[in-house]
Amino acid sequence: MSIHTPKIDKKVTLNTIAAMKGNEPITMVTAYDALFAKLFDKEVEMILVGDSLNMSFMGKPDTLSATMDQMIYHTQAVCNGAKSSLVVLDMPFGSCLTEEEALRNATRVYRETDAQAVKIEGGKERASIIKALTQNSIAVLGHIGLMPQFVRSEGGYKIRGKDAEDILSLVEDAKALEAAGAFAIVIEGVKSEAAQAVTKAVSIPTIGIGAGNSTDGQVLVWSDMFGFFEAFKPKFVKEYFEGAAAIRQGIEAYREDVKSRKFPSEAYQY
Repeated sequence: MSIHTPKIDKKVTLNTIAAMKGNEPITMVTAYDALFAKLFDKEVEMILVGDSLNMSFMGKPDTLSATMDQMIYHTQAVCNGAKSSLVVLDMPFGSCLTEEEALRNATRVYRETDAQAVKIEGGKERASIIKALTQNSIAVLGHIGLMPQFVRSEGGYKIRGKDAEDILSLVEDAKALEAAGAFAIVIEGVKSEAAQAVTKAVSIPTIGIGAGNSTDGQVLVWSDMFGFFEAFKPKFVKEYFEGAAAIRQGIEAYREDVKSRKFPSEAYQY
């Protein structure tokens, strides 16, 4: 028996997200254009314009080559489609290495898009940068655990929180981001017990991706969850639609109709 939760009927704000911790799970997906953002709007509390677009749609091996211009362009598109969900821009690699650079780029995000927040990867070492933004009225979503922008320096995608020492390190990262003013934290690619420890240690919401079921919310990349991205499938991804198969079936039917002159029939002619 499926449960149909009511659609979101008003604009989601930072206060909305804060109030959901411990009360109602937060739903979040990625989007990169107005078309899909409009489909997701009113269904999820948050939409992330992720730098994952470089892998999903640019065919790149990682996220590192995404630029501020790309992220702003796609965020403008998403904001045109999403009128209720809270939109977050993923700050690309190299865009916030210093407090001054981060403030300049994040200010540009607020001036050129309607995004309500930016996301920054990194733990305690990025706390001063996050604080510089939050003290200047820019909302920040933190991101700890497995961090795609660190893939080359880390030597690959490595699951975190496998021992007590690393769990403690993750908790310290989360507390540092909370103290810096982050309104929520994405926890990616960690053991479920580590995510649970982090969630209990902070008063701001946590949003998991490959982090088990004890976080305050979940996020998935839309092309993963709808079966469009076929290069690889992470263990934590549940497919809710066989997108690639459906598209292939549709394009094959279109090709056959055109080749056999079944399309356009009189019904599709002026």
